Amino acid sequence: MASHDGLFRLTELVARGAVVVLSGAGISTESGIPDYRGPSGASLRRHAPMTYQAFRDDPVARRRYWARSHVGWALMRTATPNAGHRAVAALEAHGLVDGTITQNVDGLHQAAGSRAVVDLHGRLDRVVCLACGATSSRAELRARLEEVNREWRATITAVNPDGDVDLPDEQLDGFVVVDCLACGGLLKPDVVYFGENVPAARVETSYAMVDRARLLLVLGSSLTVFSGRRFVLRAANAGVPVAIVNDGGTRGDEHAILKLGTPLGETLSALLDRLELAQAT
Repeated sequence: MASHDGLFRLTELVARGAVVVLSGAGISTESGIPDYRGPSGASLRRHAPMTYQAFRDDPVARRRYWARSHVGWALMRTATPNAGHRAVAALEAHGLVDGTITQNVDGLHQAAGSRAVVDLHGRLDRVVCLACGATSSRAELRARLEEVNREWRATITAVNPDGDVDLPDEQLDGFVVVDCLACGGLLKPDVVYFGENVPAARVETSYAMVDRARLLLVLGSSLTVFSGRRFVLRAANAGVPVAIVNDGGTRGDEHAILKLGTPLGETLSALLDRLELAQAT
């Protein structure tokens, strides 16, 4: 649990309102989704994250990705919001949080009730065609993949934060991939891969949120990649205070006026108690 002084200071900062949350994988670990770099991280994963170029250009890599992701989605779709997600939603409902910028692709902020959310890296529950741009639901794709892979079986060796799993190599090549029903083009999860840029409109919307904030509250992100760290740098340059709650150091610590290395669910639940919002949620 956060120290008395740390929690008191966090309560003071959040009580002023106009808070913008920047969340990373660490906020979803209590929902059973591993973190990239935290204690539940993917240090044991046997394959590198998929790049956009490999997915687009290499049919073998694409088939292997869909095999892993298909199994992983069956697990990811059952994840439910935890106390951290619910606390952020409660703070928004009571007018203290203006919006959330999330690096996660799991949709758990919205499932918890948050409305003003920027899905910086997209959503795993959506699928997009790279040829015609048509979008569809992951549930629809899952049904199609199950239909054409009725005899395919897989043994999971590890679950990864990006919604796929580790499978033995010998099980990957028998998986059958389906294409876009509208045009026959390549289907891809509607998420930003390594080597792919975050859509400019999402970045500009997020910058505008940070510029209007009285506090940027970082929850569960190591800020290792620039995709999230840019908003801490933006806040620092604009004179917007930054507070961080994360299990372990971050690349934004030097810009933070407050850093708590405590469990997010406990810390945010205690924050609600301090703000006397817990009984109202």
